[in-house]
Amino acid sequence: MSEIIFEPFRIKVVEPIRISTRREREEWIAAAGYNVFNLKAEQVMIDLLTDSGTSAMSHHQWAALQSGDESYAGSKSFFELEAVARETFGLPIVIPVHQGRAAEHLLFSALVKPGHRVPSNGHFDTTGANIADNGGDPVNLPIPEAADTAAYHPFKGNVDLQQLEAFLQNAGDDVPFVLLTITNNSGGGQPVSMENIEGAAALCARYGKPLILDGCRFAENAYFIKLREPGYADWEVPKIVRKMFTHASVITFSGKKDAFANIGGLVCLRDEELAEKLKNRLIVTEGFATYGGLAGRDLAAMAQGLREILDENYLKYRLRTIEWMCERLLKNEVPVLVPSGGHALFLDAARFFPHLPPEHLPGIALVIEIYLRGGIRAVELGNVAFGKRDEGGADIFPRLDLVRLAMPRRVYTEAHAEYVVKVIGDLYRERETVGGWEFEKEAPVMRHFRSTFRTAR
Repeated sequence: MSEIIFEPFRIKVVEPIRISTRREREEWIAAAGYNVFNLKAEQVMIDLLTDSGTSAMSHHQWAALQSGDESYAGSKSFFELEAVARETFGLPIVIPVHQGRAAEHLLFSALVKPGHRVPSNGHFDTTGANIADNGGDPVNLPIPEAADTAAYHPFKGNVDLQQLEAFLQNAGDDVPFVLLTITNNSGGGQPVSMENIEGAAALCARYGKPLILDGCRFAENAYFIKLREPGYADWEVPKIVRKMFTHASVITFSGKKDAFANIGGLVCLRDEELAEKLKNRLIVTEGFATYGGLAGRDLAAMAQGLREILDENYLKYRLRTIEWMCERLLKNEVPVLVPSGGHALFLDAARFFPHLPPEHLPGIALVIEIYLRGGIRAVELGNVAFGKRDEGGADIFPRLDLVRLAMPRRVYTEAHAEYVVKVIGDLYRERETVGGWEFEKEAPVMRHFRSTFRTAR
């Protein structure tokens, strides 16, 4: 068989892209306060802001929308989703919610109290925000290799088990649970090994703590295990998935990622008492326990997406696309995080613009330049997204200053990917001409979503 890996699908419907000029983009980004979140969709040519809810659904998913049962209680679509989720994840209780952050909000409102500290391999922005919103402190304990974007490690998403054990010993009753994100989005879309999941689960059992898995990109993580972890090459992906989740007390899941859905999420768990608390809270905030704030058609689309995501031909294509982009940028010495992640290409903004100090926000500079030059929308996941200030107002910067270009599932082709690579490569050759940025208006929470910026003074 040919070594060329092509898209394992046919395109039936297309959406025209409005081809803009540099001058237009200069006007649009200025009007947006130099925050790409404020751009209108039609002002973006290739939108890599996120892979959340931006996937192209299959013909089977569109058919499922037509057959969705909109009954308020006991919807047929819920019971179909429940059966698929139980088969996929292996946990008996399935609670639908409208997206992943709703799952986090629902769960953490029951488990996190003021003064609690929550260790993780890497909290993503909404995860950390929901913990903090309930008075908790999200604490990241990644392995040391994760701090070096240029160093190769097959499972950079792993939690540091030695640090985790020390944390559990010292924090004691202040730890309500341990959280692992698979794959580790904030750390570059990096996978977590089965060995590491098992090690974290063993520590949780020893110290009497539940293990929660954020499984938004569970299928990608499972395929990385198949590719990179000894002993799993001959395993089918569904079997790897089930083994990963045998160690979880609770799963939070965004159907907007590894279920190809435009909306939807799940909380899956084993504890019936906790489930009752969550369902009672759900009725107040989202809806009845069999629809969770979703239309029946969206429940049906998510169920079908869970069936499709386990296709190894798709997963092979998906991971290879990001790897292909990474390889071509590395040939041009562009500082990209290695090894390639599952859902996105991550650029090291600090190494891309070494002449810009961290307070001049290299990641924001990179996001703005990529948009101006190519009409490509990316997202900063560094000094703005994960930075904060101390009591005196001084900056506290994160370990990594990254820019993420997240590929929506089944949306863009190899030609789009090649265009993105060329725009980034051309920019890197002219990197010294780029200046820094600073806050004009700094949002109090989730700063990258709503802040505006101006050129550094």
